Amino acid sequence: MPDIFGGGLGVLIFVVVALFILFSSAVRVVQEYERGVIFRLGRLVGARGPGLFLLIPGVERMAKVDLRVITMDVPPQEAITRDNVTVKVNAVVYFKVVDPEAAIVKVLDFIRATSLISQTTLRSVLGQSDLDSLLAQRDEINQRLQRIIDEQTDAWGVKVSAVEVRDVELPQEMKRAMARQAEAEREKRAKIIHAQGEFEASQQLANAAEIIGQQPATLQLRYLQTLTEIAAEKNSTIIFPLPIELVRGMLGPSGDGRR
Repeated sequence: MPDIFGGGLGVLIFVVVALFILFSSAVRVVQEYERGVIFRLGRLVGARGPGLFLLIPGVERMAKVDLRVITMDVPPQEAITRDNVTVKVNAVVYFKVVDPEAAIVKVLDFIRATSLISQTTLRSVLGQSDLDSLLAQRDEINQRLQRIIDEQTDAWGVKVSAVEVRDVELPQEMKRAMARQAEAEREKRAKIIHAQGEFEASQQLANAAEIIGQQPATLQLRYLQTLTEIAAEKNSTIIFPLPIELVRGMLGPSGDGRR
């Protein structure tokens, strides 16, 4: 009798363990940010989730797909721009899965496939752009990259939301040439500003001379003001003021030396 009960207890334990393993293999939990793509005997059933699901062991299997936004760095790509400048550019791509079934069925590894198509597209767009556009029109380049990559990945159920070009590495000789160009531009602006200041000053002097010519008393006041300034700054200087009428007589009736 004890041997019989002992053998029955072992069988019971074996059955319980087998049922537990079978139940564990059948139960699947899908998180809120995931979807489970179900296959039954190799045939696509559909995407489920989130929540708790029971699969038929040996008949059904499930592949989980993350629906969150994936941030992927594009390795530096070396390319020649349209104006024959060699640059090395890296970028970052933001994308997410919008169709879990297509992401599993239509492509083997959608993350690697998106990375490779991003690299080739980046080199292609760089070859179609010149250096000035790459440096000054970064937003337009980003939009072109996003549109082209998104068109390629749309069949895989992947949506590319944004592409950002981060660093543009230039050759040393190009950096020196751009520095010389920037310095020449600064000198040009400085000369233009100086010339504009001289022109405005000459206009103001011409206006002042016209006003003084129309109001003789203004010249007398300016003469006295000049004497006051000289006396304040040069205390050792002896000044003999001359009547303004004498100076005007020496200049002539017109005041400019012509008689």
